[in-house]
Amino acid sequence: MTTTFTTDTLRGALGRIIAKLNASADELNLLDAQLGDGDLGVSLVRGARAVEAELPNLPDDVGMALLKCAQAFTKLSGSTYGTLLATGLMSAAKATKGRTEIAWSEVSSLLDNATQAMAQRSGGELGDKTVLDALDAARAATEGLTEPSALAAVADRAVAECLDRFRSQPARQGRARIFADKSVGKDDPGMVALKRMTEALNQIH
Repeated sequence: MTTTFTTDTLRGALGRIIAKLNASADELNLLDAQLGDGDLGVSLVRGARAVEAELPNLPDDVGMALLKCAQAFTKLSGSTYGTLLATGLMSAAKATKGRTEIAWSEVSSLLDNATQAMAQRSGGELGDKTVLDALDAARAATEGLTEPSALAAVADRAVAECLDRFRSQPARQGRARIFADKSVGKDDPGMVALKRMTEALNQIH
């Protein structure tokens, strides 16, 4: 069992995520159209393809690799959600800069830092029915875990449970908050996008 992840690990994980986002674009567009602009899937695919082009050139320094991914993603994504994801990646990049191996036990902490950075950038809070809630659920579930397959499985399950928990609640952030009543009974598109990403990671093992 490997106790650390490297840029090679990151490259493989991102490849899976990119493929999943490509396959989920139409679904995410439809979900987003119910409460937003209807372009979430398109935006994520654009950003994902920019990251894909960078994969062969990522440096061994994990932090710098994450930074390059964040920069590539935000350059072409062009959406608020994409900017938030890039903010989370930049937070992880800052925490891992200068290292070529990162302990799996740090995943929960990295998720915590990313959630806080994204909340500060967006002005959102936990409980607003956004991707922040799903990330925090993954953070809590992965705390203390050191085995990659277990991390992927519990994170995926935690995000699924978060979706179930918030489905009956109104949205309180972003454009969806304007249609708060309409959002009751519907999944937040950003949460669903994260769920597709955790599914991709869970399929690695």
